[in-house]
Amino acid sequence: MRRSPKETQESTRRITRRGLMLGGAQLAVVAVLAARMRKMQVEDASQYRLLAEGNSVKIRLIPPARGLIYDRNGVLLAGNEQNYRVTITREDSDDVDATLAELRRLVPITDSDAADILHDIRRRPPTTPVTVADRLTWDEFSRVAVNSPSLPGVNPDVGLSRLYPRHDDFAHVIGYVGPVSDYDLSKMDDPDPLLMIPKFQLGKTGIEAKEEDVLRGEAGQRRIEVNSAGREMRELSREPGKPGENLQLTVDYRLQNYALQRLEEESAATVLIDVTNGDVLACASAPSFDPNMFVRGISVAQYKTLTQDDHRPLADKSVQGLYPPGSTYKMVTALAALEAGLVKPNETVWCPGYVEIAGRRFHCWKRAGHGHVDMTKSMEQSCDVYYYEMSQRVGIDKMSEMANRLGLGVRPDLPMSAVKEGVAPTKEWKKERYGKDWLIGDTANAAIGQGYVLASPMHLAIMTARIASGKKVEPRLIRTRDGIEQPVRVSDDLGIAKAHLDDVRKGMTAVVNSSRGTGRGSRIAMAEWKMAGKSGTSQVRNISKAERARGVIRNDQLPWDRRDHALFVAFAPIDNPRYA
Repeated sequence: MRRSPKETQESTRRITRRGLMLGGAQLAVVAVLAARMRKMQVEDASQYRLLAEGNSVKIRLIPPARGLIYDRNGVLLAGNEQNYRVTITREDSDDVDATLAELRRLVPITDSDAADILHDIRRRPPTTPVTVADRLTWDEFSRVAVNSPSLPGVNPDVGLSRLYPRHDDFAHVIGYVGPVSDYDLSKMDDPDPLLMIPKFQLGKTGIEAKEEDVLRGEAGQRRIEVNSAGREMRELSREPGKPGENLQLTVDYRLQNYALQRLEEESAATVLIDVTNGDVLACASAPSFDPNMFVRGISVAQYKTLTQDDHRPLADKSVQGLYPPGSTYKMVTALAALEAGLVKPNETVWCPGYVEIAGRRFHCWKRAGHGHVDMTKSMEQSCDVYYYEMSQRVGIDKMSEMANRLGLGVRPDLPMSAVKEGVAPTKEWKKERYGKDWLIGDTANAAIGQGYVLASPMHLAIMTARIASGKKVEPRLIRTRDGIEQPVRVSDDLGIAKAHLDDVRKGMTAVVNSSRGTGRGSRIAMAEWKMAGKSGTSQVRNISKAERARGVIRNDQLPWDRRDHALFVAFAPIDNPRYA
């Protein structure tokens, strides 16, 4: 049907109006967009420039896995376990107080801990993450992870924490790690950036401290993009760190555990050395403690219990404890006299129970005396008078020189904490230390391991290993580093005649195996494991003339801290020594 000219004209007008309306709307939109773009690009340019810069690339350190520590059999002594934790970075948080308040709704944080966290956050650089909570359960960790987009500056993280699966067996040898403290950092000229990582674990005592540099490893890096709110957008690249070296020790976990079980709760120590290579097979100090307490955060009550225990569980008596060696020192005096040519092994000395030296009476432990004794008998029955006599012939300087040859008065080279040097006194030493002259009586006391002479159980084990082998045995505690065998330090330069060592070994054999030997109760019945040894008792109090006259008070009648020290050194087998 054809339209009339009038209808066609009306239709054209309607199309034109629609076009104008649509064009006007489009023009309005373009105008609004242009105005908005002008505002963003001109008026708000500085603000958006800052926001764009906030969407920056940052570098985060990746803590390396700490090196593992094994015993000689490959049994794990120090390992790592997963640790779920949460950190907060002040630079990336708009309001730290508000963020922490929100976090406390998700994970348990006490008022005291919250105050400590805020204090820690404000005193550290704003770019340094601070640990808010660690050792979280999976549920707690998940709650934080899910809510992290609304918690600026908060980062849920999975790290590693130290674990000691043998608990108290190796607490003194391996030591423990703990969070890096300001005191730790103050001792370093140029601290490793790794140490700034929140609650990064640093070796505090024992091998963990002495081998810190190799156990720590090297940090890795991850480059991440974060937005202006501090939220991580994506990971751009990752360079894994280098794990710390794994160490295999010379100790045997079974022997170590057995030694501690035998020591029970005594205040005592024992050391076992392989005389052929110096390997320390056991090094136990009792009572011990669980080093995991320090890794996880020891409570004030727990620490107070350890520090107030009179048996001193925190002290490593095997290398830190210095004690008068008593009669175990008599081999030093005997060898000094033999080497100086001042006595023959079969020469006898009369023991009436005492001897007068410089107007003072020095008593033998046996009040009635031992009668005529030669070197073997003097050692077998531990006659003091015989060694008083030898001391007057030899003198303190030659005795101390022999002590040094046998490892006494010398600091053992071991990666353990506070290893002591001990004391093998000389005239010059006393003058320097006390400003007094050496007395003849001092020499007599030193001859039986009393007076100024001090040694640790490790010293006595080294001495015994050298007497047994005739070699300069140096103790070795680390067997391999990342599978690389460490050198054995045993040399032939002890410089003592074999005949003289045989004379002393003969006396030590009699101590344990003869019917009147002071160590007969410890003899080994199996012929192939026949043992030689020497018992010793050292006083920690003076016995007055009046007490001696009426009878010396028995040890079990004295307070614990006034009782004599009991010592025993030994090696076996006699014919082919292997252990000391």
